[in-house]
Amino acid sequence: MREVAIGGDMIRLGQFLKLADLVESGGDAKERILAGDVRVNDEVDERRGRQLHPGDVVTLDGRAAKVVF
Repeated sequence: MREVAIGGDMIRLGQFLKLADLVESGGDAKERILAGDVRVNDEVDERRGRQLHPGDVVTLDGRAAKVVF
């Protein structure tokens, strides 16, 4: 699992997918989230604006990234 540092105490799911290099663009993030392909803490989440905090784990296509400070 890859750890990805964020600049503050929160980041939105769509932004994190790009920051963690799990998708190439915001459009890709939106499509994958709405398709139910993204899991947050092992649960499907279809909210692009979902707030992530340190400790949250995002999974897409078998690749996982953990939010850290």
